[in-house]
Amino acid sequence: MTSIGVFALQGDVREHLHALQRLGVDAFTVRRPAELERCDGLIVPGGESTTMYKLARTFDLLEPLRRRVKDGMPTFGTCAGMIMLAERIHDGAAGQETVGGLDVTVRRNAFGRQVDSFETDLQMAGVADPVHAVFIRAPWVEEVGPGVEVLAAVPSGEAAGRIVAVRQGPLMATSFHPEVGDDDRVHGLFVDLVKQS
Repeated sequence: MTSIGVFALQGDVREHLHALQRLGVDAFTVRRPAELERCDGLIVPGGESTTMYKLARTFDLLEPLRRRVKDGMPTFGTCAGMIMLAERIHDGAAGQETVGGLDVTVRRNAFGRQVDSFETDLQMAGVADPVHAVFIRAPWVEEVGPGVEVLAAVPSGEAAGRIVAVRQGPLMATSFHPEVGDDDRVHGLFVDLVKQS
């Protein structure tokens, strides 16, 4: 059975676990390097990216995470998780570190503060019908490297055209929170990516 961990030091962990369980995956929390070693794939959830990297360092998870990502472990970052996977950050906190691996530049809190949170429907590559996307203090992707596939962009409004979902090899990231609600299709894309790796 495919085993997918959810980085569980901070963020909305439970919702991702439920989505993975609905898809028939062995889903578990990752707080220690030994748990990381069990992973066929990993989800880094939304939360607070500066807190995440500090906790990952405190719990001796940052370097093992970097190593597993570099070695090709499929990894899916949502919202703050996208920031954690990005190689470059605009508007990051002083000294902010990432796991890296995804050849993108992201802008932290690009859509604004908590009060600027919003929802919209997106066309997403690999998903037949529109995906309902929830954005909460979300980043967006400012630049993508040559190996990065854009999966979705904001369809309309002030942020029209802003990139909000990407994939590069075994890495995938969304600005929005696919774990909100009961539509598991975005998680399904990631599960397929893990099974193919």
